[in-house]
Amino acid sequence: MAGDSAASLRDKAARLKAWAAQLKREVTALWIAARDRRTPWAAKAVAGAVAAYALSPIDLIPDFIPVLGLLDDAILVPLGIALAVRMIPAELMAEFREEAARRAKRPRSWAGAVMVGALWLAAAIVTATWLWAA
Repeated sequence: MAGDSAASLRDKAARLKAWAAQLKREVTALWIAARDRRTPWAAKAVAGAVAAYALSPIDLIPDFIPVLGLLDDAILVPLGIALAVRMIPAELMAEFREEAARRAKRPRSWAGAVMVGALWLAAAIVTATWLWAA
């Protein structure tokens, strides 16, 4: 009985690891798509925003906030990926996925970090202004 439980846990861990690897490849493919001239401009914008957010070291909702901090990564990133993938022509997306599989290094998105940092700074300024006026 304990062996079945351990095997089930190993199976779930393997599936989770495969899902995470697939997400990483999809984000890398979107990063490539956002920089390719053949990608339609609207898809380029969505792909770039999703890749920047997913690769950014800064989250819109920090992970230390209970439940919400992890939910943004578990819900927003996969939904953004799904939207961007639907906007990119299938033959281009297949090419981008092949290129993503070839790339071993994870791209860094400093633009995404700056964008999310700017949002947090703006929120802090609005909050400070509101508190100061109160």
